[in-house]
Amino acid sequence: MLVYDDLALSRHALTALLEQPPDITVVGAADSIYAALEFAELNRPDVVLVSFDGRDEETVDIAEKMAILPGVRTLLVATACVRPVVRRVFTGEIDGMVRRSVPPERLFEAVHLVHRGERAFDAELAVAAVSNEDFPLTPRQSSVLELLAGGDTVEEIAARLALSEGTVRNYISTIVVKTGARNRIDALRIARNREWI
Repeated sequence: MLVYDDLALSRHALTALLEQPPDITVVGAADSIYAALEFAELNRPDVVLVSFDGRDEETVDIAEKMAILPGVRTLLVATACVRPVVRRVFTGEIDGMVRRSVPPERLFEAVHLVHRGERAFDAELAVAAVSNEDFPLTPRQSSVLELLAGGDTVEEIAARLALSEGTVRNYISTIVVKTGARNRIDALRIARNREWI
């Protein structure tokens, strides 16, 4: 097993934890996702555990590259589990995803499931991936919100989504109403707190 975490203390703690069960062997630890990819390409560990904040799409991109390597399975351990990332992971090539808050026994179980070729997702993450419950936005409104959260201006969102600026402003107004926010900044805060973005 390979462990990736960009924080030294967290990486060492995860490595020490995963070396406790007699049937799990950690063969490497990486401090950057690119170093993890290089290690996986050269050494083909059975399982790569990717620990990250849960919002970084680039980390998911690299994890997907590792997941399609022959003989390599990938398990994500995330601090935050935002809906777009969870959906992407659930429907993609990555073998599993659990929250960092799970007890050690649940993490060991997820590692074993992934190692056996099964998928390992927390039940609530699986529900979040396929359910729209409590999520008031349409896919287009969600796209606008995600771009807004990324710092795009109305003009940039309009260009990216091939919409008029007036339509984007209307979408933003609707998002504010549907989220029960006071303004767009408050809508972003609410969406982040509920892990919609």
